[in-house]
Amino acid sequence: MENVIQNRSEILFLYDVKDGNPNGDPVDENKPRIDEETNENIVTDVRLKRTIRDYLYEYKNQEIFIREIRKEDSNLITKEERMKQLGKDSIINKCIDIRLFGSTTAVENQTLALTGPVQFKFGRSLHKVDLTYIKGTTVMPSGQEKKQGTFTERYILPYSLIAFYGIVNENAAKMQNIPLTNNDIDLMMEGIWNGTKNLISGTKFGQMPRLLMQVIYKENQNFFIGELDKYISIQSDLQDEALRDISDLKIDITKLVNVLKNHQDKIESIKYKVDERVNFVLDGKDITLSEALKGLPLKEFVF
Repeated sequence: MENVIQNRSEILFLYDVKDGNPNGDPVDENKPRIDEETNENIVTDVRLKRTIRDYLYEYKNQEIFIREIRKEDSNLITKEERMKQLGKDSIINKCIDIRLFGSTTAVENQTLALTGPVQFKFGRSLHKVDLTYIKGTTVMPSGQEKKQGTFTERYILPYSLIAFYGIVNENAAKMQNIPLTNNDIDLMMEGIWNGTKNLISGTKFGQMPRLLMQVIYKENQNFFIGELDKYISIQSDLQDEALRDISDLKIDITKLVNVLKNHQDKIESIKYKVDERVNFVLDGKDITLSEALKGLPLKEFVF
């Protein structure tokens, strides 16, 4: 297949949420997931992958294997039934999410077991968060015997700036004969950015992508820097829990710029997209991202 990936790449994605719940825990009252030791907000890789899948299916006409499909009896179609529908031999070519994230499914002595070439760590907020309990009322009663509305309750985060780190492993695709293409990766990157903006629901509305970067390495390097999310930090005059907007902070990219320039001989290109409201700091001075990365092979995403 033409355009099959030949290069390893790393992904850094920052987005924030205001007065919402980026990833509720269903076994804990759907509260936002929080590390009890650090008080940082956690978002699972599954949540990000769902964002990507939903966008690619709804806006880019891509076939998706893992999605909610209901039968005539209103029950959900299982993975096994879905694989029967699509056919095991053609499912990889048909479904972009299989090529990206892999899957493990068994049906009638046939097993689909693929490790996805694209992997993400859990996302974490770059600061401590303030878990807030909100209570309200509904106008309509909840049952026939009720004559007035009922109370509603939910947990939100007034603000959380979350960093995700991921990697595209070209060797995983080659060793498993997964025909993952550069076009697939470009669609995924668009899904990360625009999919986050299109999460317009009661708990997800208010999420905004702030920075997306893909560091693409030269062929046959078998190299990557690793943990790009650890090379950024935030600066603010406010305490972490008092943060309420992206304008309340600046993102220090000094360590990130230094490590990228230290390894620029191994880098083929750096694709990026940045929200205009983000403020960056390099060596203590305000700077734009393009100015900070001057001299590196930059290319801006066009979506």
